[in-house]
Amino acid sequence: MKYRITHITYYRYSQPVGLCQNEARLQPRNFWRQQCHHSQFDIQPIPTDFREWVDFFGNHVTYFAIQQPHTQLTVTAVNEVTIFPRQNNSDLANRITWEQARNVLQEMPLQGQTQSQQGQSQTQLSNQEQILELLDAKQYVLDSPMITVMPELADYAQSSFQANRPLVYVVHDLMQRIYRDFTYDPSFTTIATPLSDVLSHRRGVCQDFAHLAIGCLRSYNIAARYISGYVETVPEAGKQRLVGADASHAWFSVYIPNTGWLDFDPTNNTVPLDQHITLAWGRDYADVTPLKGIAFGGGQHTLSVSVDVLRLE
Repeated sequence: MKYRITHITYYRYSQPVGLCQNEARLQPRNFWRQQCHHSQFDIQPIPTDFREWVDFFGNHVTYFAIQQPHTQLTVTAVNEVTIFPRQNNSDLANRITWEQARNVLQEMPLQGQTQSQQGQSQTQLSNQEQILELLDAKQYVLDSPMITVMPELADYAQSSFQANRPLVYVVHDLMQRIYRDFTYDPSFTTIATPLSDVLSHRRGVCQDFAHLAIGCLRSYNIAARYISGYVETVPEAGKQRLVGADASHAWFSVYIPNTGWLDFDPTNNTVPLDQHITLAWGRDYADVTPLKGIAFGGGQHTLSVSVDVLRLE
């Protein structure tokens, strides 16, 4: 499946901004399920400083600074992406239990251990590639800037974590419960709303639901990471598709030892396949914010965002 995504961010300021510095993560990742084969980035006014690199998590980062006075800022990212079909659904039927998955991460051998100390773990981690994969996964068990494990999260997730239940079934059940128990309400939360408020009021948006699921999984020492991206929206029957009416989206991914990462979308109660386009991943939203920065001056400002996800024939 091939898509063209046009993401336009527009700022208007009541007073001139003398200097702004920004970081954008608006170029989709390349990995086994996805290939970005065209990317165009346009900034108005034209920046005086422009740099690109890959961050710690492997996301493409664009930095730019504007040093001339301006009352408007427009950032346009146009990307064309191919999403490859899943070859099979064997990862959805994976039988490894959540206890086994937890133990694989906890019992991972440390450098300097002897063969006898490593035991069965050495068999599971028989090559360097597996060791590096597990080392990467371990960081997604820890607390992160926007997700702190607390007893309330473990309590909410408890009914999903039945003894000896396959991890895939645990996560699928947790996703369904979040979808059923929580109301999608864009007016309730902001980027700064604590996860405890989302849990107590049972309201939020896709970012909140992804954070909630990740916090629940980490409370049981399961590795989970945050995904930012887009999802194709299909208009209702008989209605015309509205250009620019789509939006950024968020979901999460869980690490399944000996299989890899598997994505889940609690907002839509689905396992992402060929309609989800991945921008970036990290520990939580703070690691993958699509556009962030600092402006000196400007007074009050208004922000508008237009996203268009177009399927290409």
